[in-house]
Amino acid sequence: MTGKTKDALPKGLIGVALVLVLGAIAPMLDSTMVNMAVNDLGKDFNTSLDTIQWVATGYVLTTSIGVPFSGWLINRFDGKIIYMAAQSLFLLGSLLSGVSWNIESLIIFRLIQGFSAGLIIPLLTTLLVQAAGQKNIGKLMAIVGMPIIIGPILGPVIGGVFVNYLTWRWIFFINVPVCLIALYFIFTKLPRFAAADRQAKLDWFGILLLGVLSASFIYGITKAASSAGFDNSYTIIFVAIGIALLIGYFIYSSLRPKHAVVPLSLFKFRSFTASIIALFLAGIGTNGPMLLLPLFFQNIQGETVIVAALALIPQGLGMFIARPLIGKLIDKSGARNVVIIAAVITFIGTIPFLWFSSETQFWLIAIALFIRGIGVGGITIPVMADSYTGLSKTQIPQASVATRIIQNIGGAFGSAVLATVVAAQIKDGTSTLARLTTAYHDGFLVAVVLNVVIFIPALFLTNKKRHEI
Repeated sequence: MTGKTKDALPKGLIGVALVLVLGAIAPMLDSTMVNMAVNDLGKDFNTSLDTIQWVATGYVLTTSIGVPFSGWLINRFDGKIIYMAAQSLFLLGSLLSGVSWNIESLIIFRLIQGFSAGLIIPLLTTLLVQAAGQKNIGKLMAIVGMPIIIGPILGPVIGGVFVNYLTWRWIFFINVPVCLIALYFIFTKLPRFAAADRQAKLDWFGILLLGVLSASFIYGITKAASSAGFDNSYTIIFVAIGIALLIGYFIYSSLRPKHAVVPLSLFKFRSFTASIIALFLAGIGTNGPMLLLPLFFQNIQGETVIVAALALIPQGLGMFIARPLIGKLIDKSGARNVVIIAAVITFIGTIPFLWFSSETQFWLIAIALFIRGIGVGGITIPVMADSYTGLSKTQIPQASVATRIIQNIGGAFGSAVLATVVAAQIKDGTSTLARLTTAYHDGFLVAVVLNVVIFIPALFLTNKKRHEI
């Protein structure tokens, strides 16, 4: 009994974590719900798919621009005020998106949504780490992982219901009451978070470099997916721009180490460096299949959009079941062992998709998805938690910016790589069911290989058991 009480989180701390999570639910759901409305948007606005894609692409790009601003804001101002402002901005963007009168206005209002979402997610993790400290970060990160987990699972289901039974506008209108409820609890229940450095100067040039390089990478990678190859001119140009800006940022940050929004000194921490690499690989090996799975059910199994979204529920259940245990294990043994075990479980749950076909019974797929969900839930959360190990209060916002940027790029890269692998197999137009099935098998094979590669950075994460011996 004493041990349980000792390990239990203070109720006040749990309350803070839940309020912060509540503020992130709308952005995480919104980013996946919109994908279900692509066809309806094209019909309502009488425009091409290339234009409609900017509804999603513009959101992602401005999210990447908003992320670097969060680090300076949280250092300079009260964290509670900033979180409320970001939430209010997302509410405004959602309301305006819902009343959009043409595709141009919708894209502009989605930019507002994306920028505010780029502020909310890093603020969430930064404020949580400041409230929790290093001791309880694992358990609390498991709570914070909730919107990250439910977004890809419930987003398509909710979006599909709105599109089929109401209208695509409700994808945005639903955010209004959710944001209002979040604002109420943030205002009444969230404590104030004193500014870490009120004299902090806005690193405009560093923020510009990070924002533009993130946007360049994401846009270039997205174009690769849409054209079924990484050899098109748009991808080459924008990825090259991203690489050049990344090199430029390293030079700039080394010349201004005390003022850079993400200083290179963070990479002196082994766990931070390993976490950055692991988060990027996780974006490909674990998040990438999130794109393929619903398409597999639609194109191979012949299911409708809503059924395909519902079919992913076993994976979500696996994530939810694993989530509480993961938090405890992180705090007791460190991230290293948790990630290694989770990577093995993810491998076991993903590799059957190399043989699944249109004839495979759903219960077999559901078992694989459930196992995969347990594994996936045990990779991202401990890696994120370990990225803050040993950091000072002023370094925490900087780490949040870095981890969110790499998650955005890794997620986009993962979706693009797997989509490109599949599309490249059928780009000559002979997309028979057999060939399409083989194409999906190849996509899942890439995910499996990269899932194995995660073992390398995982070896350099924190191992608390070793230090106890």
